Amino acid sequence: MKACGSVFKYGDNVDTDVIIPARYLNVPDMKELAVHCMEDIDTEFVKKVKKGDIIVAQKNFGCGSSREHAPAVIKENGVSCVIAETFARIFYRNAINIGLPIIECPEASKGIDAGDEVEVDFDSGMIYDRTKGTSFQGQAFPPFMQKIIEAEGLINYINKQ
Repeated sequence: MKACGSVFKYGDNVDTDVIIPARYLNVPDMKELAVHCMEDIDTEFVKKVKKGDIIVAQKNFGCGSSREHAPAVIKENGVSCVIAETFARIFYRNAINIGLPIIECPEASKGIDAGDEVEVDFDSGMIYDRTKGTSFQGQAFPPFMQKIIEAEGLINYINKQ
């Protein structure tokens, strides 16, 4: 499994209220909710993001409340992977549960810039910055997590069993 796309870069402590502001959580339609993704820190995100693009952030991405909406709106916008130095644990679990690939890699978090073209190999955990010609070793997904992601989430994976 691989992901390849252009990078949107963010800093430390991007919390779930920034990913999807609480004022929109009463919107029942995921497509409608997703148009508000990142709007409080990046008003251009939903206008510029393309299917396959990648978010790179620094420490503690997804901190704050445990809402499942945060990884869901990222995925709904077509983001193929999130790379960060560290993730909030509940965000990490929610992302995997909905089939959004995320990889912790401090070196990639520091070495990749906004706009870089990046490829991620989930089997090996290798992250390639095609713009700079650099590579980083991230944590490879265990086979069972790859199956959950391939199934588009834990519920779909369980239903297929």
